[in-house]
Amino acid sequence: MRLFADVRPKEGITCLILISNIFLILTAYYLIKPVREGWIAISDIKGLTKLEVKAYSAFAQSLVLVAILPGYAWLASVLPRRRLILTVGSVFGALLVVFWFAQPGMPLASIPFVAVAFYLFVGIFSVTLVAQFWAFSSDLYGPERGKRLFPLIAVGAAGGAVVGSWLGENLIRSPSIEAFDLILIALVPLAAALGMATWSDKRGTYGSPSEWTTSRWDEPAAPTNEGPLKLIFGHKYLLATAMMIMTFNWVVTSGDNILFGIVQETIRDDLSAQALDPVSYNAALKEATTAFYGNLFFWVNLVALLLQSFIVSRILKFGGMRMLLLTTPFVSLIAYASMVFVPILGLIKVMKVAENSSNYSVQNTARHMLWLPTSKEMLYQAKPTIDTFFMRLGDGLAALTILIGTRVVSMDYVDFIAVNLVLITIWIGLSFYLQREFRRWSKASQEKSTLAIPE
Repeated sequence: MRLFADVRPKEGITCLILISNIFLILTAYYLIKPVREGWIAISDIKGLTKLEVKAYSAFAQSLVLVAILPGYAWLASVLPRRRLILTVGSVFGALLVVFWFAQPGMPLASIPFVAVAFYLFVGIFSVTLVAQFWAFSSDLYGPERGKRLFPLIAVGAAGGAVVGSWLGENLIRSPSIEAFDLILIALVPLAAALGMATWSDKRGTYGSPSEWTTSRWDEPAAPTNEGPLKLIFGHKYLLATAMMIMTFNWVVTSGDNILFGIVQETIRDDLSAQALDPVSYNAALKEATTAFYGNLFFWVNLVALLLQSFIVSRILKFGGMRMLLLTTPFVSLIAYASMVFVPILGLIKVMKVAENSSNYSVQNTARHMLWLPTSKEMLYQAKPTIDTFFMRLGDGLAALTILIGTRVVSMDYVDFIAVNLVLITIWIGLSFYLQREFRRWSKASQEKSTLAIPE
């Protein structure tokens, strides 16, 4: 394990459990993610293009999160961390079953806009469970161990994404498995992930739980309920983190929307001979879209796994937090600058593989490490809010970009790429500020020997 990070004696087993935990969460997510793309592709809403349906559905996620985040914050203030994880995971599992029964031809298929609802659910599923996992890991390890071990634990996330996308792509090709069956199959890794969370909470860091661990078994995950938005807007560091995450997700989601629009145009051209048969056309469109994204996700996640395994810890070791935070925005800068000159599907796909793989490895490790010197209230209330609401607010702003660009000023794909280049410069500026503040907060945390941070 030292090939990947600075693992010290007695830390290995719990570290492997946490790696397995996030591996399973990402496997479940990437089993259902292609289903989301295929389902939304065959969902027509009068007056909206496919690109608009996808973009506006992403925006709606932020509105749903506004409603559910206060409830999550309340749960974190009354439930111990283990019960919080099991409760939230069980709710998501139950909803997966409901959506399986809502697929075309099943009893709940008549629910209006069910494909849009599933799109919202999958987005919330991923950000909530992942944010909760990293909050728990930060709580379990503390700043010193977290800095050493997070790059290794994140290998599990990259590996789970690769396995999940590979399984999804290959299971869809099986004649005995329909695309929607992936929803039920995803229940298996989700249940196993909840078991891993319970195991790691019982073990603690070394397997012989100290008071550091046992005191958290009965305490609420977040001892007080100050309110996530009050925490965020009351600390410049948290607010800058929120703005950075919102901006980079705006950039990445806009790129995803550009790719989706070009993919749909390309597939429609390829299937033009079937356009007179709506049933056959929709089935072919769904399968082609699902297959394209299954392949895309596989390559993104394979590259991300390699980066996470062999590059991220070395970037951190030799370049520090500054290099970790700045790598992905500079990759995005190069990617979109290239797309401006050659806006074709092949190049955009390659550039999105580069951007998203860096995002899922380097950028994800950096943004989760930003929370190591924070308090438990910040971990279980501010972090889930930033990683869900502000993340999805970035999706919403990307949708607003589509709305203005398609309905007001008639922008083409090159114009949308140019907007991204402007946003990337803001992202880079926020990253410079955060690396400086991270150093200050870490120093203050070490001097006080607590997780309490100055405002």
